[in-house]
Amino acid sequence: MESVWGLGGLVLLRDSVEWEGRSLLKALVKKSALCGEQVHILGCEVSEDEFREGFDSSINSRLVYHDLFRDPFNWSQAGEALPGGPLGALRALCRRTEPGPVTIALDSLSWLLLHLPCTTLCQALCALSQQHSPLGGSPPVEPVRVLGLLHMELHGPGPMGALSSLAQTEVTLSGTAGQALAHILCQRPRQHPTHQTQCFSILPDFSLDLQEGPLLESQPHPDPHIPPVEPTTHLTFNLNLSKKEREAKDSLTLPFQFSSEKQQALLRPGPSQATSNIFYEPDVYDDLDQEDPDDDLDV
Repeated sequence: MESVWGLGGLVLLRDSVEWEGRSLLKALVKKSALCGEQVHILGCEVSEDEFREGFDSSINSRLVYHDLFRDPFNWSQAGEALPGGPLGALRALCRRTEPGPVTIALDSLSWLLLHLPCTTLCQALCALSQQHSPLGGSPPVEPVRVLGLLHMELHGPGPMGALSSLAQTEVTLSGTAGQALAHILCQRPRQHPTHQTQCFSILPDFSLDLQEGPLLESQPHPDPHIPPVEPTTHLTFNLNLSKKEREAKDSLTLPFQFSSEKQQALLRPGPSQATSNIFYEPDVYDDLDQEDPDDDLDV
């Protein structure tokens, strides 16, 4: 899980109905706050009180919460909604000028995908995660780490593939026998993709407990959105031969295969071999035309 904490960029947290990912998102938010980073939360699916629940006061004081859950489109016209709606909130986060590392948590990307075109959201995510310079000739702002929660069952392969192409890290949650697993795919520029499987648990205070277990590190990882195709899965016959079947096939002489001995025997019959002749007697109804022997075929 420490590989999530490398360089800045988009980190996709892909959860499912069986294995929810908001607890992991909150655990990573807490880790960013403890590291002294600025933490911005774009809350869409749950209320601010529900998201902050479980954090102590020292963590909550470091979180800047942008509330899209209460009134995302300013229907109440109470002046409490974020200007510009979801897209305006994303663009406001892109215009930050504070120096220092920043973590932005999007809860969730699935909600944003349901309210914004996929291309618009991808452009906003690119602007969020890119390094840029503030006004006034100040030093460059450090890259932003964007944590995006994504519910896999809600989206087709198109939006999933588009977001995966932008992500530097993908964390897919699953489990076995009650043990939560994080399948981490890291894609860094000019480096081979690496895959790691990490056992973990989330403590009641949203601390991340990494557990010992078999890890697969620095292994090439295929595209998770393209299922592997086995060409022999749905065949009604077997393409593979056993050793005995291969030997029988190699020893078989097909009728149209002539050995040199067989060719000599056919071309030069020996004196002991009987010769045969074909005698043909035309029928009374045969109409033989030497100039057009195929006349009876109506060709």
